[in-house]
Amino acid sequence: MTATESAAVALDDEAVLLVGHGSRREKSNEQVRTLAVALEERLGVPVDAGFLELAEPSIPDAIAGLAPAVSRLTVVQLSLFAASHVKNDVPLAVEQARATHDVGIDAGGHLGVHPALVDLLDDRAAAVEAELGVDRETDDVAVVVCARGSSDPDANADAHKLARLLYEGRSFSRAAATFIGVTEPTLDETLHTVAKSRPDAVVVLPYMLGDGVLTGRIRDGAAEFDAEYPYVDAGAGDPLGTDSRLLDVLGDRWQEARTDSVNMSCDTCKYKVELDGYEEDVGGARATLRALTHQEAHADRENVDDDPHVHDAPAHHVAVCTNQTCAADGAPEVLERLRQAARDSDACDARISRTSCLGRCGEGPMVAVYPDGVWYGDVDTDDADRIVSSHLDRERIVSDLVDQTL
Repeated sequence: MTATESAAVALDDEAVLLVGHGSRREKSNEQVRTLAVALEERLGVPVDAGFLELAEPSIPDAIAGLAPAVSRLTVVQLSLFAASHVKNDVPLAVEQARATHDVGIDAGGHLGVHPALVDLLDDRAAAVEAELGVDRETDDVAVVVCARGSSDPDANADAHKLARLLYEGRSFSRAAATFIGVTEPTLDETLHTVAKSRPDAVVVLPYMLGDGVLTGRIRDGAAEFDAEYPYVDAGAGDPLGTDSRLLDVLGDRWQEARTDSVNMSCDTCKYKVELDGYEEDVGGARATLRALTHQEAHADRENVDDDPHVHDAPAHHVAVCTNQTCAADGAPEVLERLRQAARDSDACDARISRTSCLGRCGEGPMVAVYPDGVWYGDVDTDDADRIVSSHLDRERIVSDLVDQTL
């Protein structure tokens, strides 16, 4: 068999899952599916779309649909920056899938900062310049890249890096990164700061995949600024959409995952190192619990038009480690007893789910109750009843079972 024939066999037995965030707006979900179809044509392997929340199929369901037909599955993330979804939620779903399915699963990185995305932003800026009737080569044109904003400093830093790369080697008078929510500087603050240099025009680029609520707020902000400052022309560009350059980046991320060469910014990850203001986030266990809760917290969202990231979470999320050691010690039985006790209770408001290893092997079965951050160790089925009746029903910790608190 030739090397080419071997590669063809390998590709025939491989599939890709493109993971998008998910939205109540079906148009946004269709964008992910459109990119999945285009990526399949590009890579020559089957590509399905899956979603973190608010859309179907979920990541577990999508993997379950692909796993029986292939021996290798690569998860590629349609996320702009590495915040909690990239660092916590998707890896957790992948680990759970590895424990469930007999298939090799490679986990790919996010879109991140990539030359193709810088070029795409450059084209979006040029389109706004044409609408405004200005030319950065002859006029004083400033560009503002507006991202969503995150509670993860590493993700916010990448937004600033992207804006700087857009500025380098081009004729913009200045470039700035800003955010439409969560963190600072806000779009309004940035535009007022830019206005002080009296440019001829300001080009605002929404750094979003789809055209939704946040993109609309960015357009509104640019329009309000344009009306307030008659000496500055301002306009907002289109989001990234389904531009083919996204496929260039996704193809690179696919190859990285398959060759075990995915790189993350571990030196500036708030879950790995102490950063000023984020000290309490350090530790994989905290991130795991946060991710478990986040999986459940998005099940019932309301007021999405007012705030597209509002949660209606249960009072508690209970995670039961069902990894090999805990499973051998009776974790599956504990999981089922917890679920039954919760169903029988009139006061219990909790989601109870399995998780992979919590790093306390030999001390389980381990049961973690979040958001309280209480971990119970060496739990048996009778203890499960006590956890529900005392902790979940009456907010009273079962002290003799406590392994640690976070």
